[in-house]
Order: sequence, then structure tokens, then C-alpha cells
Amino acid sequence: MKGLDKKKVVSILNRIMELELAGVVRYTHYSLMVYGYNRLPIVSWLKDNAAESLTHAHKAGELVTLMGGHPSLKIGPLLETEKHDIGDILRESLEHENTSVKTYNDLLAASEGRSVLLEEHAREMIVLEELHLDEVNKMLRKPGEIGRFDD
Repeated sequence: MKGLDKKKVVSILNRIMELELAGVVRYTHYSLMVYGYNRLPIVSWLKDNAAESLTHAHKAGELVTLMGGHPSLKIGPLLETEKHDIGDILRESLEHENTSVKTYNDLLAASEGRSVLLEEHAREMIVLEELHLDEVNKMLRKPGEIGRFDD
């Protein structure tokens, strides 16, 4: 880990942990607010995302302690928009996931060429988050639409 700014990396990892914990709260809340005939599969998908976010937060916390840091007790931004239409929930999710991808890219930039462990973790998480973004993007499209929602 030669040349690695551990303080900066711990700060980024703590930010990731906070974002992922916010994801747990968001996705849990969203899962409780879904109504309508498509409720069951959407609630299941949201609960899976909450569980995945908790796993990601735990991994970030483990990396914080590996770096000799102290894991944050904070939770990232939580915005209650009072909008609970599935489209609104998915658009909020898209925004949250975009923030996560940017933060994992910050980790990649801080670790690239300095720590294989952190660099590979960042790359793996970017792949997972981008696949999740694609999933949400496809859910926001109307049947038959080819272009991305956010284009």
C-alpha cells in the first residue's frame, strides 16, 4: 500500500458505508410503501437491495478497520419526498445509486496502483452498482423502448 493516503481512503470508505446504510433505510422504507398489483415482486426486489446494501456497508466497515480507521456511525442523506409512486421510488433509487457509483470511483482513484485489495474492491463494487443502475433504468422504460431512461 505504498503511496496510499490512508486517511483519505478511510474517509471515502466511511462515506461509502454511510451511503450503503442509507440505502438499507431507503430500500426498507420503499418496500413498505409499494401498493398495487405488482407489489410482491417489487417489494421482494427492494428488500433484496436493502440486504445487499447492508452487506456492502459491512464490507466497507471491514476495510476501514483494515486500514486502521474507525467506522462511521453516521447514515448518509435520507430524503423523504412523500412520493411513493413506483416511478418516483425508482428515480430516487437511480439518484442514490449514481451517488454510490461516484463514491466508489473516488475509492478507485485513491487506490489505483497503490492497493490491489482496495482497487479490486472498488472495481467490483462499480460493476455491481452499474448493473443495478441498468436494472433500474430498464424498469423505468416503457415496454418497447430501446433507449436508456437517463439519456
